[in-house]
Amino acid sequence: MPVSYPDRRRSPVRAFLAPLTAVVLAAGALTGCSGGDGPEGSVDAFLAGWRSGDLNAVGFVDPTGAKVPASEVSKVIKELSGELAGTPPTLRRAGDPTITKDIATAGYRVEWALPQGAKWAYDRQLSLRRGGDDKWQVIWEPALVHEQLEAGERLTVARNGATRGSILDAAGQPIVAPRKVIDVSVQPNQVTDVPGTIAKLDAAFKAVRPPITPPVDLTDLPKRLASAKPTALVGVVTLRDEAYQQIKSRIYDLPGVKFPSGERQLAPTREFARALLGSVDEATADDLKAHPDRYRQGDLVGHGGLQGRYDERLGGTAGLTVSVTRTRPDGQPEPAGKTLFTVEPKPGEPVKTTLDVATQNAADTALRGEKRRSALVATRISDGAVLAVANGPGPAGQNLAFTAQVPPGSTFKMVSTLGLLDRGAVTLDGKVNCPKTYPVEGRSFKNSDNFELGSVPFRTDFAKSCNTAFAFLAPKLGADGLATTGRQLGLEGDWDLGVDAFTGKVSTGGSAAERAAAAFGQGTTVVSPLAMAGATAAVARGHWEQPKVVLDPAPAKTAEPGPELKASSLGPLRTMMREVVTAGTAKALADVPGGPVHGKTGTAEYDNDPKHLHSWFVGWQGDVAFAVFVEQGGSSAASAVPAAERFLRALSAAR
Repeated sequence: MPVSYPDRRRSPVRAFLAPLTAVVLAAGALTGCSGGDGPEGSVDAFLAGWRSGDLNAVGFVDPTGAKVPASEVSKVIKELSGELAGTPPTLRRAGDPTITKDIATAGYRVEWALPQGAKWAYDRQLSLRRGGDDKWQVIWEPALVHEQLEAGERLTVARNGATRGSILDAAGQPIVAPRKVIDVSVQPNQVTDVPGTIAKLDAAFKAVRPPITPPVDLTDLPKRLASAKPTALVGVVTLRDEAYQQIKSRIYDLPGVKFPSGERQLAPTREFARALLGSVDEATADDLKAHPDRYRQGDLVGHGGLQGRYDERLGGTAGLTVSVTRTRPDGQPEPAGKTLFTVEPKPGEPVKTTLDVATQNAADTALRGEKRRSALVATRISDGAVLAVANGPGPAGQNLAFTAQVPPGSTFKMVSTLGLLDRGAVTLDGKVNCPKTYPVEGRSFKNSDNFELGSVPFRTDFAKSCNTAFAFLAPKLGADGLATTGRQLGLEGDWDLGVDAFTGKVSTGGSAAERAAAAFGQGTTVVSPLAMAGATAAVARGHWEQPKVVLDPAPAKTAEPGPELKASSLGPLRTMMREVVTAGTAKALADVPGGPVHGKTGTAEYDNDPKHLHSWFVGWQGDVAFAVFVEQGGSSAASAVPAAERFLRALSAAR
């Protein structure tokens, strides 16, 4: 028979007991079972059937005593459960029923498992009536699911997003913060000359410096304007305010072009440490599939870099609200004005880094004009803090600065020379021949542009970057001398920075030809710019310390500092690295402001074609050590050294 529910605005318990008041008043109260079959079995069957969806083992009546089909009760429970119907609650009886003649009451506990591991528990009370066949029947009403539920209502779960934590710079200031943006848009019915307007917009966008990356593509704008409503605003591009101000005078008066403004969470510049920081975007299909309990459509999710690595910490925990909705006469749901349970959102926690805004901006400036993939890492010598991590061109997504695995070329002569000095194999002014070529096991080694110096002081071989001199000296390092020295400078170490990084792999053993190649940074040795910046800082400092980039949460297993390097070796090596700038391959840096620069240039063959070269420069000025890498950059004088000069000049100007 169909089930109907009386309109109630009083207490649910009072409502279903009302028809039985006379019986209750006339009888004394008993606790426990009455006779053979007590109500416990019916209570347990109801709780089990609610969870399983099968209530056929239970008899039901409504508060008036009319029978209710079990199938109808199952259907209504599912409807009342609403968005929680797919995850029925855990239910258990609380103690023994209390019996008053033919009426029994029993307490039970309801516990719902909500998204994100939240639990919602409450106590309810069930009433039963003993029928003429001595069987106990459950008195059914919606309040058995929850005391505030009525017929036609359902439970709804709303997710309340948490405030995302910030990535902080070394000063504790948010790197990403609200910044003004301009949405350049076009209103179709106000444009008088579509081709002309598009041409002027295109020219203006191309004039923005630094260039907009990727460039604004206006190819489909005519089609979009034609298909849009006449008064609609068709979005073209969102510009930071500083970019918009550069071209405002060129586009502001164009008919139909509009400029609504707003704010977005942005880094100081588009390229600011982008590959290290990562990005925050709306949840992708892959995010939703991989973490259905964590993300919902429209959530902001960290992708790549620190944003991805620390997404759970930064994202916090969303809150939950369980409320009640009802169906309007037109079939649409509407709030019933009942909030049953709330979990407050837990804001995300910040991630503090060692990044310095001025140094990072200088590093980004250095790579801004470079069209090839490139990287620049700067560290503070005194404590190993990573001050800047730049990757180019533009807002590059791959963190080559930390993860590249490439040959170091002649920058590795810094390592070879330290090993040779430690072994007493060379001195500053001791003569070492620099021929045009030098044969080893049938392989001919040569210098860049086939130069030769003859027999010259070793300091000259170093400053002029003579490969053949180092190939000749390689046997003095022994089979594993290069790797041993490299490890003293942190290479191949087990670092814990809180972000992925490659610490290098140094050639060891091998044939005489391999050892000759490895002595000037070829062979099987591969490094990252970060690894070389760390090694350079060690030479400047006197011992190696692990670079650090994430301060909070602090990495669990940072590497121990390296041994003190021999002062008798460091003095000559530092002298030679200064002479690289004053009289050698990096003379372009001799006049940069900010104090003396020490360094070493490098070009590195990366395949069997000697014309295919990576470009390097490593060095330090004051308390800042750095490494510059330009993929396929050719000679160091053509790309890495100019980038180093741009970095040092921009850094000096910012101080």
